[in-house]
Amino acid sequence: MTIRKLEGKERFEAYKLATFSFHKRLENIEEEREKREAETLEDWGAFDDDGNLMARVFNRHYDFYLDGQPVKTGGIGAVATYPEYRESGAVRALFNQIIQEVYNNGEILSALFPFNHKFYRKFGYEVVPFENEYKLKPELLADYRTIAEEDKCKIKRWQTGESVRPFLEVYDAFASKFNLAAVRDEEMMLKHLKYEKEYIDRKFSYLFSYDDRTIAYLIFTDVFNPKAAVLKVEECAWTCREGFYAVLNFLSRFSADYGSITLPLPKGIDLLKIIRAPNAYDIENRECQHFMLRVVNAKKLLEKIRKPENCDFTIKIEDEMIKENNVRLRVMNDNVEVVPEETRCDIELNIRSLAQLASGCTSVDEAALRPDVTINGNEEMLRKTFSVKKIYISEDF
Repeated sequence: MTIRKLEGKERFEAYKLATFSFHKRLENIEEEREKREAETLEDWGAFDDDGNLMARVFNRHYDFYLDGQPVKTGGIGAVATYPEYRESGAVRALFNQIIQEVYNNGEILSALFPFNHKFYRKFGYEVVPFENEYKLKPELLADYRTIAEEDKCKIKRWQTGESVRPFLEVYDAFASKFNLAAVRDEEMMLKHLKYEKEYIDRKFSYLFSYDDRTIAYLIFTDVFNPKAAVLKVEECAWTCREGFYAVLNFLSRFSADYGSITLPLPKGIDLLKIIRAPNAYDIENRECQHFMLRVVNAKKLLEKIRKPENCDFTIKIEDEMIKENNVRLRVMNDNVEVVPEETRCDIELNIRSLAQLASGCTSVDEAALRPDVTINGNEEMLRKTFSVKKIYISEDF
């Protein structure tokens, strides 16, 4: 078996594999050949001894916010294997090489959307619950028509060719407050807004402004349902409470058009705690678990996270794939240093549980219930360092 980065024609072969594996249906796949062969995405393939493509994985490069500052992160996607090569170890061979390379290239985190949590735990990833999705009828938001002062709020629908800068400004103000949200540029923002055919794709984007200040945006799609159409919110963001109210007020107007709304909100913003609705029991809530995170460089990660005043604790980390992460560290405000192997550490854990603690999706007390976490002391300092935080996964890869 040979593992290598893909180039030229191999990229098109990888695209065909993804088309096969992810149940895509294309009338003319050859139309994609030139586009795929010209891509620059970091794409990896596993080949058999005859040079046939067995499996592929790509890695997109991002900066994710962590405690308000960007950290280098890889987004793993398109993990696919032809059926005749499954259980051959091709994906494991790919991850073995990719994970070490991303460490050498300076990435601190790696993320993916799993089809199965157990499968990716083998490679050091752990589940990070990242949002709650709410399903409700538009009329449940009727109270926001008066709260939002709708006569003072201007609403504008975005159309192809218009600037994305107002959306990006709102996004920047919103996303930087959440862990794991990506730092975006205008090209990335455009990908969230654009549609191929407006009234076929049924995708619409709106800006909300107040006193000439853009305070929120909303991106949604119209999902066909034979009983009643569904308004599916793809993304919304706001800069202030009035912006949040403006979005809910706007959604309340669709009671004649849609049977229901699906509204995803970042982890840390619980709609059921704050909504003004006649009966919150009518709102369905689903916590989304389909995101996993891996720590690539534990020492750099612990240098990056926000730490309490007078921070000082020791930590023992184990990693089955990256030898550099098998280490004992002393973590202080302005320094993270390696300590001797005989040091008895305040907390001992696996790289998987470190991902949950450092991202803020779980508390120390919750982590202590995991079989791969042992707390030996200094508990209050650990609780102050690894607190629960708001999480927003803004990209799909």
